[in-house]
Amino acid sequence: MSDFPDDDFDADFDERPSKSQKKRDMHELQALGDDLLALPASRVEPLDLPEILLDALKDAKKITNFEGKRRQMQYIGKLMRKVDPAPIREAVAAFKLGHAQDSLALHESERWRERLLDNDEALQAFIAEHPQVDMQQLRSLVRAARKDAAGTPEQRNGRAYRELFQLIKAERKRVAPDGDAAEAGDDE
Repeated sequence: MSDFPDDDFDADFDERPSKSQKKRDMHELQALGDDLLALPASRVEPLDLPEILLDALKDAKKITNFEGKRRQMQYIGKLMRKVDPAPIREAVAAFKLGHAQDSLALHESERWRERLLDNDEALQAFIAEHPQVDMQQLRSLVRAARKDAAGTPEQRNGRAYRELFQLIKAERKRVAPDGDAAEAGDDE
């Protein structure tokens, strides 16, 4: 017989994480380390990570061998156990959200370009939403892009088509510089 009552032993046993849970936690930290590896240096510096972890991340970026990379990522996961993962998760999420917003803004600009090339009502709608746009330049780019679209397949995505996109993108960024460019065009 043991010195511990059965109820206390069962309570202590239930509070400890299982081996499977520990493995899931380690894999999660390793995946977080992989996400951390994708962050630019300007986003990693404010996290105040230990020097050994920063060195391991630098080394992982240099490794091209699959097995070597896998083992390095395991090592990074091991080092991440000693670091608070919450700020790292926040930095990774903010970085991914920024990319998603940029991508959404580009898609919105592409939709505007297609609308402008399709009909003249879209031209008036764009001018109404973006009153400070250079109307003369916008109209000439739309006209030139339409002319290119009517030409041979090689001309369809000509210079005017690309310049029109750049003008739309710049104007939408000027109107909503903080990434809300996608919200500005939702009422289409």
